[in-house]
Amino acid sequence: MLEIKGLSLALGEFSLADVNLTVRDGEYFIVLGPTGAGKTILLETIAGIYAPDTGSIALDGLDVTRTDPKDRGIGMVYQDYMLFPHLTVGENIGFGLKQRRDEPSLIAERVSETADLLGIGRLLGRTPGTLSGGEQQRAAIARALVLRPGVLLLDEPLSALDAVTRDRLRRELKAVHRATGTTVVHITHHFEDIFALADRVAVMQDGKVVQTGTPDEVFRKPATEFVAAFTGMENVFYGVSRVRDGEATIDLGAIVVRTVTAVEGDVCLGIRPEEVIVSREPFESSATNVFFGTVTEVQQNGIFSRVVVDVGLPFVAVLTRQSIARLGLAEGEPAYVTFKASAVHVFGR
Repeated sequence: MLEIKGLSLALGEFSLADVNLTVRDGEYFIVLGPTGAGKTILLETIAGIYAPDTGSIALDGLDVTRTDPKDRGIGMVYQDYMLFPHLTVGENIGFGLKQRRDEPSLIAERVSETADLLGIGRLLGRTPGTLSGGEQQRAAIARALVLRPGVLLLDEPLSALDAVTRDRLRRELKAVHRATGTTVVHITHHFEDIFALADRVAVMQDGKVVQTGTPDEVFRKPATEFVAAFTGMENVFYGVSRVRDGEATIDLGAIVVRTVTAVEGDVCLGIRPEEVIVSREPFESSATNVFFGTVTEVQQNGIFSRVVVDVGLPFVAVLTRQSIARLGLAEGEPAYVTFKASAVHVFGR
């Protein structure tokens, strides 16, 4: 549906460098990355606001790299809504249709239909200044959707909202996507957006796409040290890998970790906190990595808590508060850390 090949663009402090992406028809595709990674520039280049220095953008097999933005069939929604304050919600939603000189009866029908889809049908006569942030964002999304774009681009659409509104709008976006089948490219900082909405994810770093895959693939099998750290793989260590018969031992100095990898020499390894088991006695399992140490930190964070066990290196684990109480885990108490060989992700350095 949307195919980007070799896209590069230098724009002041920001740039895109040889970006290659394919977004399938009807897919909800999320682009994740830190501030300055080039996410918004990528969206604006897809929309036609910027012309790339090199590379191409194709929609449904048609090259639109140099096509005027209004002729691309792409809708874009920014996080700050950009609604016209002097127009009603209904007039805002119908603005693009009016500019296109559609029949007034068709405009009214489309506006009503799209507003109802976003749950703001009752607000059509009001002005943006009288709406909550969530309502304004719904109106902005409706204004883009009413034109029935081939691709809908969402630039951090939930970032300016409070947690409760953000969660509600996530559910509504999922329902709208299911109802319309619109291809969506959504950029975000929030990991919750990915698991609630994304079919696939691309991670950007310094203007480049460094990994693409399903949410599970990206979070459980990061391709680089950067992706591991950025997606919350807190247990990141450096060592030397030696491989024999497909199995590897990685010397981290204080401990030696066993895993399966073909990467030898100086490496970085990562283990997600949720893959680490903490126990007071040796844990009975097939896991090959078991280390004894001392609890150095127990940080209560609502339902789940963060526990750090020093086994020569500090390992972070995530446990429920009930598990911590049942095990009697507290700072200074002895504990075992256990994790499977398959939980260890190895990256070359």
